[in-house]
Amino acid sequence: MKLSDGFDARRLRPKGQSNWRFRIGAAIAALLAMLGVLMTLAGVGSLLGHAPALGELNTNKVGSAVILVIGLFVLYVGVWLWRRCRRRSRQSQALNMSPHLMKKHD
Repeated sequence: MKLSDGFDARRLRPKGQSNWRFRIGAAIAALLAMLGVLMTLAGVGSLLGHAPALGELNTNKVGSAVILVIGLFVLYVGVWLWRRCRRRSRQSQALNMSPHLMKKHD
């Protein structure tokens, strides 16, 4: 296939913005996930009868269960946010091609 003189391959990929927003978001999400794991482990440890990890906050079973549930929720939010940031950061690397030029998948 012959390329025309006016063809510029750089136009297919957008200049795009920097990915610093997504990198910072992914870092915050990773910290949230790590905090969730630590809180979950502290709650499970207290429920199993080991020394309380958070002082007076989880010395009884109800407090330990609350710490466990909050830790699981923070872990879930961290993983969800991390996956969303990763998906958004990779989305901008797609080619800008017209839909009629793509292959048809039946």
